[in-house]
Order: sequence, then structure tokens, then C-alpha cells
Amino acid sequence: MSRPLVISIQSQVVMGHVGNSAAVFPMLAAGLEVAPVPTVIFSNTPDYPSLRGRPLPGDFFADLLQGLWDRGLPERADVLLTGYIGSVEVARLTADFVARAKAANPGLRYYCDPVLGDEQPGLYVPQEIADTFRDRLLPMADIASPNPFEVAWLTGQPITELADIHRAAQGLRMAPAAQLIVTGCRLRETAPGMLESVILGPQGLTRHPTPHLPVALAGTGDLFAGLITAALGQGRSLSQAVEFAQLQTARALTRAAELGTKEVVLSDPKFRAALLGC
Repeated sequence: MSRPLVISIQSQVVMGHVGNSAAVFPMLAAGLEVAPVPTVIFSNTPDYPSLRGRPLPGDFFADLLQGLWDRGLPERADVLLTGYIGSVEVARLTADFVARAKAANPGLRYYCDPVLGDEQPGLYVPQEIADTFRDRLLPMADIASPNPFEVAWLTGQPITELADIHRAAQGLRMAPAAQLIVTGCRLRETAPGMLESVILGPQGLTRHPTPHLPVALAGTGDLFAGLITAALGQGRSLSQAVEFAQLQTARALTRAAELGTKEVVLSDPKFRAALLGC
């Protein structure tokens, strides 16, 4: 029996856990096959005094994508996951690739994690990249997981209560059958001390609360998307996958806080055991 195949297009770091450096491990540990394609290669996460590396040149990135076609990966992939993109040219090439892959493989599920920014420090990609997510990538998505800041920036609709999510979903211009996950919500209806992921899709809206941990680390959203993909690849429903991802992300953050590290920690025994049993 073949393993589910994921093509994962996002950032990579030499040290630390963001982008593919956070998302690939849980997918592999859960038994998925992963083809990671970097959009940028940096020395470390942005939380250090220096940052080395750069976005991939467009011709180099395009050559890697062509290599996927040479090996027939888009035609047999189950999921295509995209995350952080560091240049306008790579954003446009990614959109072209997603469109071509979905045309070649009608069964492919496209999971768009629009990594654009957060309440602090705000938008941290050029506006042209954010525009590409809004105008090209999100309309092709089967699943998308923006945070409230990203939803508000993309739609002009601040997210303060559940009704705002319904209104904002129209502005994202996703397909009627697509499923939107708004992550890290603190809504008027959210219980004190909690965060919520809210799923909105053709079957309606579901809420998934989890304790709010006072830990903010780069790569948390990338890990969350990788964990959702891992759980989906093992046959869980989207609601089950989100709750699995919440639990495992909390484990990774809690362990990081215990160790006093700036990095998401992927080596906790319970974290690894849960993935092997996913």
C-alpha cells in the first residue's frame, strides 16, 4: 500500500524549526511521503541578531519545480501544501505550479497556509506576495489556515466575533467546497484563557478551543499546518486533524518553554510517540 504523498513548498532554515524545517518531520513521522521544496533558505529563524541566506532565485526555484514534473510527483501527490514565500517571482511561480498541478491531478488537495504576518509585527512580506495569495492561491485552495490578522488584511474584515468569520470568508474568494481554518482566534465568544481554531466549510462552522499558552515562537503555524496534514494523511477528518494539531503543538511549545529555547521543540517523547501512532 502506497503512502500518501505531500509536496510541501515553503521556507527552510539551517538551524531551528520554521517552514519545512518544522512541518516535514511530523509528516514523515506519521508515515507520509514528503517532497519538500524550499522557497527561501536562511541560516536561522528571524529571532536572532543576524540572518543569513536568501530567497531562492526564480530560475533555480523553477528548475526544482520542473524536477517534480520530471519525476511525476504532481500527478500522484495527495496533498500540495504551501507556506512562506520570500519573493514575488517565487510567489507567481508557485501559483502557476499549483494551477498546473490541480489541472493534472483532479484528486489533489491544495492546502494553502498564507504566511503573511501577525498582530505583531504586522505584514512581514511584500504586498505583492500578499496580493498573490489573495488573488491567485487562496481561490485555488481546498483548505486554508490563516490567522485573524491575515484574514483581516486579506479581506478588510477584522475578526472579533464568530459572525466576522462568516463575513470574511466571502472576501477570501475560496471555492464553495473549500474549508477555512482561522487559527489562534480570541473572539468575543472565546472563553477566558483559551484560543480557538474555527473551521468554516460547506457543512457549517465548528469551534475548537484549546488552552492559551503564553509562548510565542516562530514556526508555530508551520508546525500546526504540518500536523494537520499528517493527520489528514492518516484518514482523520479535518476537525479531528485540527484537534490533534492543537494538542501536539501545545506539547512542542510547552517543552520549548521548559527548556527556555527560542525554537519550537520537536524532540519531546510524547510528541514523537503521538506522531508514530497517528
